[in-house]
Amino acid sequence: MTAPVNLFADLPTNTPDEVFTALLDTAQVRIERIVSHGHKSSDGFWYDQDRHEWVVLLKGAARLRFEEEAVEMKPGDFVNIPARKKHRVEWTTPDEPTIWLAVHYGNGPIAPNHQPPAAPEFTS
Repeated sequence: MTAPVNLFADLPTNTPDEVFTALLDTAQVRIERIVSHGHKSSDGFWYDQDRHEWVVLLKGAARLRFEEEAVEMKPGDFVNIPARKKHRVEWTTPDEPTIWLAVHYGNGPIAPNHQPPAAPEFTS
């Protein structure tokens, strides 16, 4: 049997930088937990990644900056960032950990305004 691992367990504390933990890493997809605690991107630094990134904020709060806009995020909010779209972390809450789940995938174009499929309806 495979033992479960909890995303909220073993959170790092008092680290000078955000902590990135790979949960799954294959040629097609990389899934990572990111823990921030009042961290932000260095002045002048922009992420400019080769792969798309779907990221959901699980706990805490944050503000992402894109070249053309800022996005406030709270638990449950997610964004899909196309490859090569410059972005940075402008702010994360300093009084509790901010926990993200990031999925890096593909490197081709994403359809404009692509929305994930609706959740299936379950009946009993």
